[in-house]
Amino acid sequence: MSTTTPTIAEPATHTEPPREGRRTGAVLALARFEARELLQQIPVLFFFALFVVLVALRLMSRDGMDDFPVLNTIDRRTQAAPLLFALALFICANAAALRSRKHGTAQQFGVLAMEPWRRTLAHVLSVIPYAGLIALVVAAEYTREALKPGAIGHGSFGELAVGPLSVLLAGITGVLLARLLPAPFVPILFVIAVYVLGILVSGLIDVDQEWVGWLDPIQFFTSSGGDPVPSDLLGRPAGWHALYMTGLCAALTCAALLVAGGRTRAVKAATALALAATAAGAVGQIPRDTASLEAARRTASHSPEKVQSCTTHDGSSYCSFPEWSGVRDDWAEVVDRVRSGAGGTAAETGLTVRQRIYTDGGVEIDGALDSSTTPGEVTVGTRWGGNRVPEFAVGVATVLVGGSEDVTTEPMCDARAVTIMWLVLGNDPTPTATFQNVRLDDSTTGSGVVLAPTNGLSLSGAQTTVITELLDQPRAEMTARVKAHWTELTSAKTTTAQAAKLLGVEVPKEADPCGE
Repeated sequence: MSTTTPTIAEPATHTEPPREGRRTGAVLALARFEARELLQQIPVLFFFALFVVLVALRLMSRDGMDDFPVLNTIDRRTQAAPLLFALALFICANAAALRSRKHGTAQQFGVLAMEPWRRTLAHVLSVIPYAGLIALVVAAEYTREALKPGAIGHGSFGELAVGPLSVLLAGITGVLLARLLPAPFVPILFVIAVYVLGILVSGLIDVDQEWVGWLDPIQFFTSSGGDPVPSDLLGRPAGWHALYMTGLCAALTCAALLVAGGRTRAVKAATALALAATAAGAVGQIPRDTASLEAARRTASHSPEKVQSCTTHDGSSYCSFPEWSGVRDDWAEVVDRVRSGAGGTAAETGLTVRQRIYTDGGVEIDGALDSSTTPGEVTVGTRWGGNRVPEFAVGVATVLVGGSEDVTTEPMCDARAVTIMWLVLGNDPTPTATFQNVRLDDSTTGSGVVLAPTNGLSLSGAQTTVITELLDQPRAEMTARVKAHWTELTSAKTTTAQAAKLLGVEVPKEADPCGE
């Protein structure tokens, strides 16, 4: 009898690699996991909460000028606040990419089907939701300001994109450093080096070469605190800069993948496209036709009537740059209020309200506007609301009383200063508070300077005393007295003491330095 030994089949060996769809799904699953891990990091949570609080406080500001936001400054205002959050994400993304090395599990990844470069891609993808969160907050802030009835002009998508892109760039850089220099102290040294390099470069750049600052992804030559200007005078290649930052994000991502071993055709093609986009964005930021831009700035500053349009209201003309056309009605309300307290021909005098900007030496820099020598012309700036309203009223009253703005270039040692301030305050709903706000020293006693769009008005202690006395009297009675004695009160020969007598208030006892 023969026996047959059964043959035991060998287990099948599958050598077919996982399908591309499964690999993609695994990468996305790991990216979601890493994104949740980042959310549990205290620095990420703290600085994101701090960023949201700062934006909320800014939106709840009660400054009157916030009711008339200039949108080409609001878009840039969104760029600085995300930087601390970007720094936190940079450090935490770097630590996440180094987690396996820190815990000694890096060797175990060798038995997994997912290649190291795909795990690197997952770390890069994990920072994208945080850039998206910043983009949502930035969009909410800008939309809130843009929907205000007094919003002026328009913003730039390129400027708005800088904040979210800076966060994305920080996270990707953290992952790249983890692949290039896998040590926990590298991010701190990198931040210090970048800061020192930025200081050195900014110190070497001349005014004519400020465009070089655009090559720094997050450090810009932005507004230095001066008044806004029309958008077409800014000369900021925001769209090109957004392309430059986007290309840089893609290029650094590809660099991280290549370092991690991802030398596939797709990665190499993406690297070429990223470098091309970065180069195009960098070249696009180089200034072109600067002579034309400088000529446009000079025209807007020295001959604004050539680039402005005007509307007429009650005999007065209101001329502005196109983006400020919606504020003209507010100017007209102030002019009507001030003119209603004037007497003689001034009550019917038609004025020309002209918007002016200062661009000598650049745009959005601190600089004083010279008083207009044109009779009947009143200057108004590009900021409106808050203290700018009574300051504009001072300019209107000055022209109604003195004929032109340049009468304030010399001290008014006479009744005209008292008359000007009465026109400003006589019909104001809160005259004492307005008087305090419009003075440079925020006081209502003694000598001081009253602010105006151009040259301010100097008040002596005696003139201030007469003005405060007037505010304690019945408004209707004082308005009637001012109109009745308009000729005397607008004469340079009438002293402050004589003005007090004409208006029926006590003559100030203090000596007037104007020489009465």
